[in-house]
Amino acid sequence: MKLRKNLANIASHALLAVLGLIWVSPIFYVMLTSLRAEGGSYKSYIWPKGFTMDNYVNLFNTSNSIIDFKRWFLNTLVIAIFSTVISAFFVVCVAYCMSRLRFRMRKPFLNFAMILGMFPGFMSMVAVYYILKGLGFLETGVLKQVALVLVYSGGAGLGFYIAKGFLDTIPKAIDEAAYMDGATKWQTLIHITLPLSKPIITYTLLTAFMGPWVDYIFAKVIMGNDAQYYTIAIGLWTMLEQEYVEYYYTQFYAGCVMISIPIAILFLFTQKYYVEGVSGAVKG
Repeated sequence: MKLRKNLANIASHALLAVLGLIWVSPIFYVMLTSLRAEGGSYKSYIWPKGFTMDNYVNLFNTSNSIIDFKRWFLNTLVIAIFSTVISAFFVVCVAYCMSRLRFRMRKPFLNFAMILGMFPGFMSMVAVYYILKGLGFLETGVLKQVALVLVYSGGAGLGFYIAKGFLDTIPKAIDEAAYMDGATKWQTLIHITLPLSKPIITYTLLTAFMGPWVDYIFAKVIMGNDAQYYTIAIGLWTMLEQEYVEYYYTQFYAGCVMISIPIAILFLFTQKYYVEGVSGAVKG
């Protein structure tokens, strides 16, 4: 019996190890290619014949007017930061109202929001594009960036269900005690609810940041051919176009590594709160 249990454990660990290798292999390949000294897109081998850091150095060399990774990185960072702050504010406010307040249209609104959440966002892309065009947001590159922030953060309030589920676990008796002490609903939210909601706020910030950081389709629709205001996703795709791919292929992989660094750093520093936010744990 004990031997059978040990064999089962060995088989389970072996399976997990194989799955882990499969999961890590694409990341390993990206890092290897980003350090490859040989140029060109297609190679019949995986392990590079030479290694170099020139791909990273050339990536931030702004002397090339076509590929300006530094500007694209900054554009995306600014858009992502503003979108993250506004989105998190919308999500927390809507989640708090749905969790704590009771009003006539509350349940119909919850059902309506759930139905809308089942449809992918790109279904409204054409309509949003013409709305922005009619309002004059597609006239200049700066206005296009503002339009991206508005779109990324505008619909964020509908993603309140996870935050609402977390706030539902916070006892309402805490709020009632604050009201008895003379606190308003706003004071209760700021001084009591939000400190207890650090996990779900962290989760909301991370998800809101990753959306603009990796989005390609909508950003390309809005930016068009205005390369100076491209985001990272559009810029990296530009490197793979037919006329550039042979020269910028390895730099493309270096760019993939670079854009993963901010997300990895954020996740490492907020991992504890992220896990608690997903699991719905409350400490206080």
